[in-house]
Amino acid sequence: MNIPLNFAHIQFLLEGTLWTINLSLMAFIGGGLMGFLIALGRIAPVRPLRLLVSLWVQLIQGTPLLIIMFMIYFGLPQLGFSISPLLAAGVSLTIYASAYLGEIWRGCIQSVPRAQWEAAECLALSRTQRMFKVILPQAIKLATPPTVGFSVQIIKNTSLASVVGFVELARAGQLINNSIFEPFIIYLIVAAVYFCLCFPVSLLSRRLERGAPEKKAKLLQPATPRIT
Repeated sequence: MNIPLNFAHIQFLLEGTLWTINLSLMAFIGGGLMGFLIALGRIAPVRPLRLLVSLWVQLIQGTPLLIIMFMIYFGLPQLGFSISPLLAAGVSLTIYASAYLGEIWRGCIQSVPRAQWEAAECLALSRTQRMFKVILPQAIKLATPPTVGFSVQIIKNTSLASVVGFVELARAGQLINNSIFEPFIIYLIVAAVYFCLCFPVSLLSRRLERGAPEKKAKLLQPATPRIT
């Protein structure tokens, strides 16, 4: 006999939703920090460093996220490292996000007009000063829309954390379905929650993308960088 859906089940789904949000933030923040270093490494003047970082990006982008999670959760204990499902999921998503965010930001940095680099160089600024005072402030404007758009992928990919036993939204739905045997209703609710999480972010991304051409047009106008 099927057990009807009740308030306890809804509460359990809400708890899973909170963990999905927390895991998404963990992946976005950690991936963002690593991605920033990757972006800088991809445009570094040292060729061996560029090749090494490029190899890392190609390796991560060419490996399914599910395999990365399996390697970390099941592989590290074989090397003597004990790891919890939350940490395994967080590290896996961080690694995955870092490769994609690094490439997004690398492209945006290199999209800044060459004239801006040359103008900053004419002011006798060091490479670090040119990057942080002239190039990055302009690249951030270009990088915001694709970065926000990629955050939707991070939210949806948190569902893969269920394979390592972490109870987020998808896993919570699976556990409830195993007890009441109502897959259509349960997974319809889970899909609706994912939609509520992702749709506002998608709208924000599209809105930012519509404003991106204007920002890029302003960057293409000749200007002398201001140093504060």
